[in-house]
Amino acid sequence: MIFPLEELIKYDDNMYEITCAASRRSYQLSMLRDPEIEEYNGKVVSLAARQIFRKDIEFRLEK
Repeated sequence: MIFPLEELIKYDDNMYEITCAASRRSYQLSMLRDPEIEEYNGKVVSLAARQIFRKDIEFRLEK
C-alpha cells in the first residue's frame, strides 16, 4: 500500500488541514496499535490518509 496519490491530487480543499488530519490520525492508530496497521505493512500514514479520503473517519477543526 502506498500513499493515496490519486486522491491527494484530486483534493481541492485546504492541504494543510488534510495533512494535520492525517498526522493526527496516524498518531491515534499507532498509539492504539490498531490491527489494521499490519494489513498495510506498518505504513501508518498511508492507512490514515486512506481512511480520511474514503471518509471512513471524519475530521473537524476545533476552535
